[in-house]
Amino acid sequence: MRTPIDLLRRRWRAPGQHDQRGDVPGWVLVTVMTIGLGVAIFGLARPQLLAILQSALNSVR
Repeated sequence: MRTPIDLLRRRWRAPGQHDQRGDVPGWVLVTVMTIGLGVAIFGLARPQLLAILQSALNSVR
């Protein structure tokens, strides 16, 4: 059962505005997984990435 206060809050809320507090764990998970993938890829490909960077820097000189 909705109270009169709840009905007023619903009516006064902007049309596109809704509560997104439940989505915070999703964003945290995406961020942590992205960082984890970056660290894993860098860990596996570190020598190759450093060689590419060194080659690029040497070609600029």
